[in-house]
Amino acid sequence: MRIALSSALSLAGIAGAHADTAKDPSGTWLTEDGRAKIRLDRCGPAQANVCGKVVWLKVPNTDAGTPRTDLKNPDPKKRTRPIIGLPLIDGLKPDEAKFSGEIYNADEGKTYQVSLERESGSELSVTGCLLKVLCGSQTWTKVPDVNQQAAVVTPEPGAKPAPKAAAKPAAPAAKADKPAE
Repeated sequence: MRIALSSALSLAGIAGAHADTAKDPSGTWLTEDGRAKIRLDRCGPAQANVCGKVVWLKVPNTDAGTPRTDLKNPDPKKRTRPIIGLPLIDGLKPDEAKFSGEIYNADEGKTYQVSLERESGSELSVTGCLLKVLCGSQTWTKVPDVNQQAAVVTPEPGAKPAPKAAAKPAAPAAKADKPAE
């Protein structure tokens, strides 16, 4: 009965932030391969949907030392977007005990149908499908929010570097009295 009532309220769009927290996927999740952390938050009307973005990468920079970007995006204008901060999930809708919609895979530059479902307090089942036939799933693990990375900003060509703070002068060394001879 509780599940039916919760689903009915979600469909009516009035459950929002009051959704069953046992099913709420909000939080930071480590992908099954350990290469990325994804932050999921409630979004949309009445906070009924789920959105997510990359907040950490195991290898955040390329071999050249520059931040990894969305190189395989089919839209050439988006290929310079940094992966850290990149939205992968936008507006998954509640669907009984899970949230369903689309997820962007930056490794391939493709979008897949996805569903997210809490398996426990520390595990999230992520199932993705291409054409509703080719499906795969993995389990993401909940991690603390404190290990998020900030996107590294590279200066524009020709831009002047920010001025550095002046170094404080060293305090004068205390003079030692010479012992009397």
